[in-house]
Amino acid sequence: MKIVIGSDHAGVDLKTNLIGYLRQVGHDVVNVGVDTPDPVDYPDYAKKVSDVVIAGGAERGVLICGSGVGASVAANKIRGIRAGLCHDVYSAHQGVEHDNMNVLVLGSRVIGPETARELVHAFLAANFTGEQRHVRRLAKVHELEEHFCDEERSAEA
Repeated sequence: MKIVIGSDHAGVDLKTNLIGYLRQVGHDVVNVGVDTPDPVDYPDYAKKVSDVVIAGGAERGVLICGSGVGASVAANKIRGIRAGLCHDVYSAHQGVEHDNMNVLVLGSRVIGPETARELVHAFLAANFTGEQRHVRRLAKVHELEEHFCDEERSAEA
């Protein structure tokens, strides 16, 4: 599977570790940065990861910041992204199975490398079930996204 991964400065070490793991288990990895500990802004990397996913350049994305909260908030502002902040295996696979999550967000100051690898494995191994109840709920999420994006465009005009 082709995976895009990005982080802010707080997530560089965890990202580097995950890139090695993902390649070792046979995934094609697109690294959109950052690769140094110099301070950067997490929304920039949330956008970079999301842009690749939306454009079809990767099937799924992994995004890392210190807590995971900021990157998750930023990524979920982008139409078509369903990002989930996960620090447990159940949420990492259930988010895909029920919510068709396409970006996994991790907090590098919350979890360690071994847990991160377990979460990434669960996220990538999971598939959306397509059950009617989940399709119905996602349609409602899409309606919210469209409604509020349309309202913003009207307000800007």
